[in-house]
Amino acid sequence: MVSNSFDEDLFRKGLEKRKATLGAEYVEKNLAAADEFSRPFQEAMTAWCWGFGWGDEVIDSKTRSMMNLSMIGALGKMNEWEIHCRGALNNGVSKDEIRAIIHVIGIYCGVPQSLECFRVARKVLEEEGLL
Repeated sequence: MVSNSFDEDLFRKGLEKRKATLGAEYVEKNLAAADEFSRPFQEAMTAWCWGFGWGDEVIDSKTRSMMNLSMIGALGKMNEWEIHCRGALNNGVSKDEIRAIIHVIGIYCGVPQSLECFRVARKVLEEEGLL
């Protein structure tokens, strides 16, 4: 049950988008681990990021995934980058497109950051049987 702070429809829309990108098992595990302290954030993030942000159809999911990899890579948030690298594959982003995104990260954010992205991408691609 979602707290009264959020629109139930936006939460449901977000939950659907979140599961489609990150995988139902991953999302359900995160929601199940939420407690009284963290549940409001999980609900807000699902409704706002996934329902509102990913929920409009102006930008397709593949393009959003590519944008996210670029932004999260620029921020150096490698745990989130790994999660969204898997999500990008789910949304149809190819190995070659991931490499091109990392090249752009290297140009605008520096070689050390692109090396981190390559390291994480290699792990994900190997686990997915793509390398």
